[in-house]
Parts: sequence; structure tokens; C-alpha cells
Amino acid sequence: MPNHRRQHGYTQALRAARYLKGRMPEFPRVGIVLGSGADVLATRLEDRVTVPYARIPNFLHPGVEGHPGTLHLGRWKDIPVVVLAGRVHLYEGYSPAEVVFAVRALGLAGVETLVLTCAAGGIAASASPGSLMIFSDHLNLQGSSPLAGPHDTRWGERFVDLSDVYDAGLRHAAMKAARSLRLKCFEGVYAAVSGPNYETPAEVRVLGQLGVDAVGMSTVPEAIAARQMNMRVLAIALITNRAAGLSSRRLRHNEVLDAGGHAAQDLARMLDRLLPVLH
Repeated sequence: MPNHRRQHGYTQALRAARYLKGRMPEFPRVGIVLGSGADVLATRLEDRVTVPYARIPNFLHPGVEGHPGTLHLGRWKDIPVVVLAGRVHLYEGYSPAEVVFAVRALGLAGVETLVLTCAAGGIAASASPGSLMIFSDHLNLQGSSPLAGPHDTRWGERFVDLSDVYDAGLRHAAMKAARSLRLKCFEGVYAAVSGPNYETPAEVRVLGQLGVDAVGMSTVPEAIAARQMNMRVLAIALITNRAAGLSSRRLRHNEVLDAGGHAAQDLARMLDRLLPVLH
């Protein structure tokens, strides 16, 4: 078995889960993963307990700006939640098993509903900067799957049905919350690419022809792993920019972070309405 799977397999995830449950015995059933620029949302928690990833057994620390690498336990509008502020990516050199390790640990700790967030480039006309996109489906163009390799039955089935990877009930509730707040929000298809370079204009044109509404470099591996563990998944992209070739502006990571921070305020308002439903 490959070395990375020995270091970030079921036994190691169970150890991390036990550590986390020791910090909060009645572990939250709702987990949130924050993408680029959205770490400010962690400040919404009351009675917050913050744990650096470095203290959690086998957790990996992100090496990308905008991903601080801290886990937060607390209450959001009286709903117990666990928040991962930051994730690791395939483009950092991590394996798929390492990328999804934190989400798997949350599942073993007791999380049943997972909210994944990310920054994304808008392709569809409705995907304007500052808007939110609820994932209706995805294209995995990263060339890998966290389920590939030797199969450990303790994670779940080998062949996972992804017909409804993004829960229809959660999507409906999210759109209802967005409409009630008059937020710029729509449902769409997300394409996950490997990165870390941004896409070329030609690639963006092809993605548009494939029916893609927004593109990014994360989220899909975690969604797949969560579904294998029978977690309900809701994914929300913060549209931080128009994809390459669709705007005269050059793409820069610091501007993505700034735009993500502004869009995160609308996401926070949505979650205020949504979390009681998820719980």
C-alpha cells in the first residue's frame, strides 16, 4: 500500500476524530469547510474553541495564503458547528487521500451534513463577481479521485453513485434562503481543475461549451469522499472574478482573496438562515 495511504488512512483519521471529540464530546453534526478568503466566517461562532491543524493528529497545514489552517468548534445561531478554516490542495503536491483527510476525520467524529465553500471563476453570464453559486453538479477534471487505489471498506462502498452528490433538499433550502435575502445566487455546474495556474481563455471557452458555470481548484475531492461516507453535501462557490478571457482584468490571487472576503459576508447571511434547516 502506498506510504501516503498508511499515513492518512482510516486508522489515522480515527485517531484525529477521537482527538476532536475529546475537545467537544457532543460533536457537531454540521461541518463547514471555508475556501479562499472566507476564513472570516469563523468569527461568527459563539463559545468558539480554536485548534490549529498542527495540534490535530495527522492533519496537514495549508501552504496557500487565505487558508490559515485552524479548526473551530462553537455555536452559530445556537447550532453546534465545526469549521475548517483552510484546506490543502492537489496542486500543493498532496495526494487525494491527504486532500480529503480532514473531511474524513470530521465524518468519523460525527458530522452528517457538510457545507463546502470555495472561491471560483465565473463562466456563465449569471456568474458575476460577488455572486454565490450553489453546486448542482460538477465535472472532475483533476485527473484523480480520492477513492482510487486500494479499497478500505471502512470508508464505505467502492463504487459510489454520484447522481445526487449535492443534496437536492439542501440546495433548495439554500436557494430559498438566498432569495429571502435578495442575494445574487444561482445554481450551476462547477469544474474542478488541477491548477495552480489559472485557466487559459481557450480552456474557459471549452468549459463553457461543456456546460460549466464556474471553475476552481478544490471541493470536488472532498465532496466525493463525503458521499462515500454518506454525508449530505452542500457546496457553495463564491464567484470572485470572471474566468480568463471573459474580462480585461488580469487574474491575481490577492484580488481573489479580497473579493472572496466581500462575498463571504453574503454567505454568512445565507448561513444564518440556512443552518437551522441543516441541523
